[in-house]
Amino acid sequence: MNKDILTSFRPAMVMTLLFALLLGLVYPLVLTGIGQAIFPSQANGSLIEANGRVIGSALIGQGFMNDRYFHPRPSAAGKGYDGLASSGSNFGPTSKALVARVAQDIKTEQTASPGRPVPSDLVTASASGLDPHISPDAAFYQVDRIARVRGLAPAQVRALVQQSIEQPILGFIGERQVNVLEINRRLDQIGASQSL
Repeated sequence: MNKDILTSFRPAMVMTLLFALLLGLVYPLVLTGIGQAIFPSQANGSLIEANGRVIGSALIGQGFMNDRYFHPRPSAAGKGYDGLASSGSNFGPTSKALVARVAQDIKTEQTASPGRPVPSDLVTASASGLDPHISPDAAFYQVDRIARVRGLAPAQVRALVQQSIEQPILGFIGERQVNVLEINRRLDQIGASQSL
């Protein structure tokens, strides 16, 4: 009887070890190798460097709240743009806390551009809380504030927004959008070139 148990147990152990090796080691190494060969930037987190150091990722939002910069969408991830706490607030449309926060955000945004309707993505968080993009409308909405604070011509900042609009993939997958980190880097380059 013991011999029957061992005979039955051996194939199960061999298959377990084989699949552990195949799916736990070989498969991840092959996919990592393919990712590094075909999409090295994306496989390494789409990191953005400036002056030899990493300043962020093109895929994860950051909290630019200084009036000199384009503001991103609000974040409900942890204390804001925390990749370890990625999530939405899970507040429903009738939540008093959500209504109060959105009303306060609208009031704050309207102080910089009175009389203009605030684009919804400047006052509503994304589902992940890490969205690095805003709509072109949200970027154009912020042009006057940024131009005034930086002492730039509004037409110059509008042109920057126009150049920074990313088109949908294949022309129809997704929405037109502006990456906040990228446009803020370009904005700093305009300021640097003018101060020289």
